Amino acid sequence: MPEVIFNGPDGRLEGRYHHVEDETAPIALILHPHPLYGGNMNNRLVYNLFQLFKARGFAVLRFNFRGVGRSQGEFDQGVGELSDAASALDWMQQIKPDAGACWIAGFSFGAWIGMQLLMRRPEVEGFISVSPPANMFDFSFLAPCPSSGLIIHGTDDDLVPEPDVRKLVDKLKSQKGIVIDYEKIEGASHFYENELDEVDGLVGRYVDGRRSEAEAGG
Repeated sequence: MPEVIFNGPDGRLEGRYHHVEDETAPIALILHPHPLYGGNMNNRLVYNLFQLFKARGFAVLRFNFRGVGRSQGEFDQGVGELSDAASALDWMQQIKPDAGACWIAGFSFGAWIGMQLLMRRPEVEGFISVSPPANMFDFSFLAPCPSSGLIIHGTDDDLVPEPDVRKLVDKLKSQKGIVIDYEKIEGASHFYENELDEVDGLVGRYVDGRRSEAEAGG
């Protein structure tokens, strides 16, 4: 899991990258929670997502947004962070220009950034959004949402009430051409202190299912 430094729009960005020699291996980008509230690429849920995709043969990158860890720059209210994520995906695609698939996974603030990025990058064919902060940030840009994905939320989330996420999910599910899977974890807070294994299981089964469909041509 080599440390990497790559150029972002506002200076160098620090990441951890797992490389796969197969030129057509799929790629995945993992995005961390809010930088001003302790979010970084070593968040346990972010790390678990990284390992989950790695175990499935993906080339995977997780990185620190600007101003976090050794990444240069300062917090930019999501605008600069979206540019950081785009630069991270560019960096991966330079290494893996023939990647067979492209996925984005984000937790909380990272889910918001990730869903913005998939609007801009048609090559993204799948997304994982854990605890998307639907009550804090505007998700109206998802009109329409360009790819199918999985949204996970805890029923006892006191930062992002579940009904707000359900409203977002219902809006996305009404769109044609995509399928949104929504999984609620009973009793889980925003940070899944005791439910990380359950998150891993849901994500793993979802990714495996999507890949089986792709292999079958479905």
